[in-house]
Amino acid sequence: MKIEADKWRHFYAGVAMAIILCSAGALMNIELKLVFIFSFIIVVSISFGFEIFSLISGLGRYDIWDAVATIIGAIFGMGICVSFF
Repeated sequence: MKIEADKWRHFYAGVAMAIILCSAGALMNIELKLVFIFSFIIVVSISFGFEIFSLISGLGRYDIWDAVATIIGAIFGMGICVSFF
């Protein structure tokens, strides 16, 4: 099974979002468990929100699997953050 290039871009975007959000939370001295919960909620909201916006407005291309790829990337990015913090 070959993964499309578009899904890889969403995966990397999820990694970047998670690293930025987790780093910001850690720099503000918030408990790490809360940082991961809030960053996960924010990434899920942004990724699914963007797909719903694409569906309603007709701008862009609606594909729910893009949001799933972003969330998987965010989980991977949070795993990277665990090793640093």
